[in-house]
Amino acid sequence: MSRPGAAEPLPTWFTRAIATTPAHRDVEVDGVRVHYRAWGGTDRPGLVLVHGGAAHSGWWDHVAPLLDTHRVVALDLSGHGDSGWRGSYDMRQWAREVLAVAAAEGLRRPVVIGHSMGGWVALTAGVEHGDDVAGVAVIDSPLDRQPPEEQTLLERPRVHRVYPDVGTAVARFRTLPAQEVYLPYVREHVARGSLRPVEGGWTWKFDPGFLDSRPPVRQLLPDLAAPAALFRCEQGLVTAQMAAEMAALVPDGLPVVALPEAGHHPMLDQPLALVTGVRTLLAVWPA
Repeated sequence: MSRPGAAEPLPTWFTRAIATTPAHRDVEVDGVRVHYRAWGGTDRPGLVLVHGGAAHSGWWDHVAPLLDTHRVVALDLSGHGDSGWRGSYDMRQWAREVLAVAAAEGLRRPVVIGHSMGGWVALTAGVEHGDDVAGVAVIDSPLDRQPPEEQTLLERPRVHRVYPDVGTAVARFRTLPAQEVYLPYVREHVARGSLRPVEGGWTWKFDPGFLDSRPPVRQLLPDLAAPAALFRCEQGLVTAQMAAEMAALVPDGLPVVALPEAGHHPMLDQPLALVTGVRTLLAVWPA
């Protein structure tokens, strides 16, 4: 575990996971190309991973190969990563993208797990497409407030800065909200995957216009038509009180999986704890 500027050797688990190259595919959803990655045998139960706002599917590159009990798919929501951009965005559209990617991979009733804003997408899928998913889980997705990535980006000009080279851009990469403790090799991997070449250098892949929509999360929870669970990060945004309030809104209850010492972005600082929690949840939920 490190703070900015510290260097660590690459652990074997990480190098093996990153060496497990996913299949890269695209599917058209409502006129826009949606890119996704897929790992694991096609005969296994399905799991769809949904990144947070301003992130991309590569945030799961070191996590997905360790969830090898399932066929794992991680998509780039439209406006993010290597997917196309739309004129406007909303959670229902993104939920349709989740289901379209699952269908393209032949995943029957997958589990959908989303981080931060992606958790809201997962919840929307559980409400709008409850019969088509086996369960939904959210990772530190706050109740009744904008995800931190939206709050921060709304305060910035909606024009990406252009950096002269990849190294400069990677050095400028910051999580939203800022997270001072992380694994530096994971941070560098996701930072490099966040960039695209443009005239004059490199800039971020995401469309700043993705910030225009947020769902009424409090209204989503009582309408969930699929089993649900919450991963609560000890150093994250969802407090114990908020988790209890969220659980009270879900008709069938909301199991809470604690991730000790994890910040808002557990795939950056506590990925193995996250993997253990997800594997445990998948083992107890029916396929």
